[in-house]
Amino acid sequence: MHSAILNVTFDCGDSAAQAEFWSGVTRWPATYVDMPGNPFWVVASDNEAVMRLVFVQVPEPKTVKNRVHLDLLPQGGPQDEELARLQSLGATIVDDRRTATPGGWVMMADPEGNEFCLEQGD
Repeated sequence: MHSAILNVTFDCGDSAAQAEFWSGVTRWPATYVDMPGNPFWVVASDNEAVMRLVFVQVPEPKTVKNRVHLDLLPQGGPQDEELARLQSLGATIVDDRRTATPGGWVMMADPEGNEFCLEQGD
C-alpha cells in the first residue's frame, strides 16, 4: 500500500483569479466545483494520473514564505521564453538564479505571492 498525491491545494484571497493564472501556466482547464460548504476551483490535466491544483477561498492573507513550492519545467521551448510567458500571465521574479552557483532556476511568485521555481529545462 502507498499514498498518491491527489491535489496540491492553495489557500487564496481570490480563488478564481488564482485558478485562471495557474490554468494559463499549465494550459490545463480550470473548473469550479460548488461543493456545499466547501466551494473550490480545480486546475487539472485530462490525464487522471497527474495531480491536480486546487484553489480554496480563505479570508486571511498569505503572511510568510511558503514551506512547499512547485518546480516548473519548461516544455516546448527555452527557459527565457517560458519566463516571459509566465510574467505576461502575472508572475513576478523573486530571485533570478540563472547565473548563480548553485543555480540555473528562477524563483518566481504567482499573483498572490506563492513562490515557485522555473527550472532550466532542455
